[in-house]
Amino acid sequence: MGYGRDRKTAPRAIDLAKGELNDNEGMALEFTTSYLADALTLFRYYKKMGEAAIAQVTDEELTKALDGEMNSIAVIVKHMTGNMRSRWTDFLTTDGEKPDRDRDSEFVEPPPTRAELMKAWEEGWDHLWRALGQLQEHDMVRTVTIRGERHSVMQAINRQLAHYPYHIGQIVMLAKHFRGDKWQTLSVPKNRSTDFNMRVKAGEASQR
Repeated sequence: MGYGRDRKTAPRAIDLAKGELNDNEGMALEFTTSYLADALTLFRYYKKMGEAAIAQVTDEELTKALDGEMNSIAVIVKHMTGNMRSRWTDFLTTDGEKPDRDRDSEFVEPPPTRAELMKAWEEGWDHLWRALGQLQEHDMVRTVTIRGERHSVMQAINRQLAHYPYHIGQIVMLAKHFRGDKWQTLSVPKNRSTDFNMRVKAGEASQR
């Protein structure tokens, strides 16, 4: 039986992983010494950043690349979702590079509409929430493989914590390029650092 399908608590675990049961969402960063809790916070943060960037571009711009060697936002999303399905399905029990994954196909012919693209995006993240939502801290030292190479669970999570923000940064760069002076910043606005610092110290804003 595949990992993530054999525990009755899975729906709640997924909601917790997504942050949907967190009443403090959007408030000051919650201090934690839990690696897993912090990893989930970071995944949620970067997911929202990607969505905020995607929301600012037109449907046409979703599939527009700056040159022949660069990927469009839609292609980046397709690649990310393919990676997520492969890495997080049956995370603890099967290799992270699934035999049915065709990685090269992820860089061509993305979903043709925004609705289909965002559906794929959510499905990709759901694979992650399902896998991480059922882990415990003691699972971090267990062993998984990616392309036959051994990783601790913590190493495998860190690998994706580097990979997904890398691609989300590409999405943000493209969206900012397309919007120009109409871009709505996703980080601390220019000339507002002092105000932001004060809000963080007062617990009114989060650095993530």
